[in-house]
Amino acid sequence: MNPLYRNDDRGRFPDSWYAATTDIPQQRPALRGAVRADVCIVGAGYTGLTAARVLSERGFRVVVLEAHRAGFGASGRNGGQVGSGTNWGQEALAEKIGDGPARAIWELCETAKGDLRSFVDKYAPEARYRPGVAFGVYRPAEVSKLLKEIDYLDRSYGYHTITPLDRVAFADIVRSPVYAGGQLDMGAGHLHPLRYVMALAKAAEQAGVVIHEGSEVHRIDTSAPAKVQTGRGHVLADHVILAGNGYLPGLARKVAARVMPINSFICATEPLGPRAAEVLSRDIAVADSRFVVNYFRLSEDKRLLFGGRESYALAYPRNIAPPLIKRMQTVFPQLAGVGVSHVWGGTLGITMSRLPALQRVAPHILSGAGFSGHGLALSGFAGRIMAEAIAGQAERFDLMANLPVPRFPGGGALRAPLLATAMTWYALRDRLGI
Repeated sequence: MNPLYRNDDRGRFPDSWYAATTDIPQQRPALRGAVRADVCIVGAGYTGLTAARVLSERGFRVVVLEAHRAGFGASGRNGGQVGSGTNWGQEALAEKIGDGPARAIWELCETAKGDLRSFVDKYAPEARYRPGVAFGVYRPAEVSKLLKEIDYLDRSYGYHTITPLDRVAFADIVRSPVYAGGQLDMGAGHLHPLRYVMALAKAAEQAGVVIHEGSEVHRIDTSAPAKVQTGRGHVLADHVILAGNGYLPGLARKVAARVMPINSFICATEPLGPRAAEVLSRDIAVADSRFVVNYFRLSEDKRLLFGGRESYALAYPRNIAPPLIKRMQTVFPQLAGVGVSHVWGGTLGITMSRLPALQRVAPHILSGAGFSGHGLALSGFAGRIMAEAIAGQAERFDLMANLPVPRFPGGGALRAPLLATAMTWYALRDRLGI
C-alpha cells in the first residue's frame, strides 16, 4: 500500500498532543492544471519548506507539492529533540571518513543547530526551544565509552557543553532506576515540532513560495525541464527537490535503495502536576542507548511525552498503546496507573549507516532523506544546502552527499523484510541486556 496512506487518513493530522496544541491553518488549495516554476519541491516538512524559503529569498519561483498537509509527516510528529552531531560518535566518524571531513560535518551540524535556534527566536517563539538533551546508558562499560567521547569532543573540537553524569547524578535529573549513568548536552535542545514546522510554512509563503496541499505526486519525468505530475495537474520545473523522507512513495529508485521507512510511536500522559518533578527534575529531553531507543521529555503542561519503537512492520500495529505504555512504565515505575491522553505514530527514514542520504538523483533532481531519528535540525539544514546547490554553491551539499550511505541489501524490494528481521533481533538484545 502507498506509504502516504498506509497508516493515515488523507489530510487528517494524527490525534497527537502536538496537533491538539497547535493553531493549524485551513488547508491550502491543491494543484490544478499546469504550472511553471524554477524549482518544484516534493514534501512540505522541514527539508522542503527550508529549501523553498531559501530559494525564494534568492529570487527563484518555487512551488511545493504536499500530498497531505504541511508538517503532516515526521516533521510534525517527532520527539522534538535537537541533537548534536550525527548518529555516529564523532571519533568513530573521523576514523571512518578522515579527520578533515569529520570536522567539516561537525561544523555543518553545529551550524544546523544555530540556524534552527535563530529561526525559532525570530519566527517561532511559540515552538519554545529549550536547551538540554540527556543521554542515558544501562551498563558501566557504556559510561566509560561516553566519557571517552566527551573527552574527545572537548579536546579535539573545543565542545565544552557536555557534562558526564554518574548513576547518582543522572538519577537526580532523570528519576529512573534503570540507568547506570549518562551525559547532559546543553548545546542540544528540544522544542514543539509541529509549531516549528507551521512557522516554517508561514515564513516560506511570506517569502513568495506557493504551497499546494492535497497534491500527491505520482510521477516525475526527468527530462529538462522536469515534469512533476499530480492527479489533477503538473509542474514544469528546471530543478526538483525530493523531500518526502519516510513518506516518499516510489518516485526514485536511488532514494528507495538507500532510505527505509520505519515507524516510531509516542504517548502523552495526562498532566502530572507536581508529580512531574518525580520524573524529570529539569526541563530537558532524554534519549537512551537502547538500539530500539526510548526518548522522552515533559510538555509545557507537565505531561510526559514518551516515545519508542516496538513494531517493525510498515503498517502500525492494531493497538499502539499497550507496548508503548509498558516501555514507559519500565523506565518510570512510578507512573504505573497514570492516564494517557494521546498516542500517535509516525514514519521516519533511516539508512544502513544511520547517516543522512543526500543524493543527486539526476543532474537537476536532488534528494535529502534518511536522517535516522537525528533530523530535527539536520533535515532543515539539508534543505538549505540543497537550495545552495541549485543556486550554484554545491560545496556543502557535496560534503554531505559524500557520507557513506550504502544501499540496503536487495535495494528497495527486500529492504523491509530484511530490516524487520534485524530490528527484531536487536530488540531481543535490548531485552536481554546484551
